[in-house]
Amino acid sequence: MAGGLQLLCLSTSSGVPLYCRSKGESRQLSFSVIGSLNGVHMFGSNQDVLLTSTSTDNCRVCWRVFHDSITLIVMSSEEDASDLYFGRLLENVFNAMACYKLIDSLLAASDWIGDLTMCVDCVASPDAAVLQEALDVFVAAAESNFGCLMVMGKTVVATEKWWRLTTQELVLLALLVGSLAPNSSRDYPIYLPHGSPTVPHRLLTFQLVPGVDVCLLCGPTPSLQQVQTELVERFWSPVLECLKTCLRVHQRSFLASINLHHSIVGLLLINREQNKNIFTLQPHADESSQQQGAVLLPERRRSVLRQFYTLAVSAYFPADTSEDQPDLQPSRRPFWPMSLCCPIYQQSPHVFGRWEETRASRKTHAGLERTYKLLVDSVGSEPRSLALRHYLLH
Repeated sequence: MAGGLQLLCLSTSSGVPLYCRSKGESRQLSFSVIGSLNGVHMFGSNQDVLLTSTSTDNCRVCWRVFHDSITLIVMSSEEDASDLYFGRLLENVFNAMACYKLIDSLLAASDWIGDLTMCVDCVASPDAAVLQEALDVFVAAAESNFGCLMVMGKTVVATEKWWRLTTQELVLLALLVGSLAPNSSRDYPIYLPHGSPTVPHRLLTFQLVPGVDVCLLCGPTPSLQQVQTELVERFWSPVLECLKTCLRVHQRSFLASINLHHSIVGLLLINREQNKNIFTLQPHADESSQQQGAVLLPERRRSVLRQFYTLAVSAYFPADTSEDQPDLQPSRRPFWPMSLCCPIYQQSPHVFGRWEETRASRKTHAGLERTYKLLVDSVGSEPRSLALRHYLLH
């Protein structure tokens, strides 16, 4: 199973497989292997032993039972597989149970990291105020309170009620929109795992320009055709250039006016108070600086950032890894700083080592300090604790 991942869903009472999804070079598991994996877990349960995970030299396996009815098993040989990642993956998969497209998106490597951080992947647009105003009046005209503007599955602006959805619902909605095939409009029935697990809502999406969608959550009305013919062009044509600007900055995810030191080849900035993050593997606006990051391929940079985030959370903020309370309010996460900044450097591909103190490193340190402050300002929050930032920048 080199470089692959397998996800199994079984009936807890009977052990009958319900479905199997995979990615990478994984081969379909035989029924006997599936039965053995489930049998080990069932044997432990019968002995009052909770088996959550195990690992070998080249594979890690994790089990999770939901509501005493559904058992999910995931196994992977990927180097960034961890108990933290598996726990959040299985939680998300269970809440996306009815949508294979979304489940496959959760399994696949992507330009998002919200599935791991449980924060919403965002784009800091220079025209955020203009777009927020356009969105608010558009959503009101559609007789809804829940609306969002996304670029390639990343959130640009959203209404106040949209941000009141649980973090998991926001992450899954963004992943769903980003995973669907491009279309001029969609009318998609969805269940909100926490807000409305039994009554479906309608997710309406409209493509404003290729890659940019505006989304609405609503009930039986209005109709898709009514919104598309009467409202979309009326409210969004005046801000067409702002929408195109969003598309141009989505890979970098933040303003072109923020200059990063050329050493940085990847960046993850997390605002825990607002449950938002900015994640980029292409942090430089100019092509020459971008080419300097070729020493680390994008896939490797993504893997390094995910591994480093997992290490930081597990080692420094273990309270956040609790699965008993997966959606605690920020005020009840006593060890979390308000903001985290996780850069990776071209000069130091082994990011877990200590940065050697030299004149060049001191200059880089000062540049990163300035960059950090600019980025924090762009997502509207000042950090209460800089412990992890200090560790990263020294």
